[in-house]
Amino acid sequence: MPFSANFFLEWEQKLRYKVFMERTILQELKEWKTSAMRKPLVLEGARQVGKTWVMQEFGKREYKHTAYLNLSERPSACSLFEGDYEEGRLLRGISRQSGAEVTPGETLIILDEIQESERALNSLKFLHERAPEYHVMAAGSLLGVALNRQRMSYPVGHVQIRRLFPMSFHEFLRALGEKASDEILREADTEMIQLTHDNLCSLFEEYVTVGGMPEVVNSYAQMRSGKTIRQLQNDIIGAYAYDFSKYSTKQQVARIRDVWQCIPAQLARQSAKFTYSRIREGARGRDYETAIEWLNLCGLVHRVHRISKPEFPLPHYRLSDAFKLFLSDTGLMSAMVNPDPGTFLQDRSQYKEFKGALTEQCVCQMLRTLQPWTSLAYWSIPGNMAEVDFILQYDNLIIPIEVKATINTQAKSLNLYCEKYAPKIAIRTSLARFGVHDRLLSLPLYMVEDLPSVMAKLL
Repeated sequence: MPFSANFFLEWEQKLRYKVFMERTILQELKEWKTSAMRKPLVLEGARQVGKTWVMQEFGKREYKHTAYLNLSERPSACSLFEGDYEEGRLLRGISRQSGAEVTPGETLIILDEIQESERALNSLKFLHERAPEYHVMAAGSLLGVALNRQRMSYPVGHVQIRRLFPMSFHEFLRALGEKASDEILREADTEMIQLTHDNLCSLFEEYVTVGGMPEVVNSYAQMRSGKTIRQLQNDIIGAYAYDFSKYSTKQQVARIRDVWQCIPAQLARQSAKFTYSRIREGARGRDYETAIEWLNLCGLVHRVHRISKPEFPLPHYRLSDAFKLFLSDTGLMSAMVNPDPGTFLQDRSQYKEFKGALTEQCVCQMLRTLQPWTSLAYWSIPGNMAEVDFILQYDNLIIPIEVKATINTQAKSLNLYCEKYAPKIAIRTSLARFGVHDRLLSLPLYMVEDLPSVMAKLL
């Protein structure tokens, strides 16, 4: 039987899509599936980071059946949880609503946008207690907001939580077909890294602009079109703006939008500390704190607090009124800074003020991928213009990290910090080559996610 004219094109696209979407979290979910301590799993993360795809793809790969319910797209499905929590009734209803057979160990049950029903959220507790042999996942982009604003109860102790971020630099490399570069970095092969340094720097620059939103990365991997990725990024930003209206008053929506839009300019200042008066004249913290928390609960921003001193445990020394705000994705920040990605990918020199901010944003994103449950911090001396971009608690070390957007090796603030606190190791991350001098580690920006491997070799 002859193949259609589009057969090979369609097959190639399927293969490329599969390579692109090899998310690291899929391996973690395999461990969840086989764990004797398995509980219903709640996948957290901002909208558009790939939660639905991850759950559905995991179902396809690991189970005979997938019973998928989206409680936002099918409000009628919420009625299923309005009755009692008798597990037989729930499971039969899920089977009917999803059109899939529900069998212990062979079916993955997915409850998407679970924040639409508090009863559905609470059902996870009863499924864990009364039907532990069934495998259940749930997700909700606005779950954090719903829990906070609607005072929804959470089945504490009856669920496991995993957090999904935008695609990491490693996932980005594999999406672009750069498997060899990915493996070199994962192995911390410093000899090969030195030989491929220029190419890795170029790939990192692309990542800064493209970011890690799956749909954007997929488009870039296939077409390498700056115009297309910018349109997709703007679409995502528009979808976020639509979400601002959910669970918020009209006045609060305006404040959320004000905070969101001012973040790039705040990070571009010499002192990146978030300042309310720079949102608009006369703005006060008590007026905008709720807006910031809304964005944080949605996973759209990350707050990094200043610390009074770098000691264990690091969060204990953070100052609640001094912080920097970062976006969830460097590509979205790039879109907010400049609408023309073509020139931005080729020459960022004309955006000097934002180049450092974008690089710091990207490093924050990469560090969060490493330690999603640990708060980062930063250190500064008010009025002295001395600021170390990040302070990281890593095992038994407190590590200062200075971020440079180019090959600039000057780090006056880091030197001042080292003189004051004498850390066992300090990191300057830039486009300079890898190297170790005394207790200073020169870590190329493209190696930030490989810090654990590097530290294992050094310590």
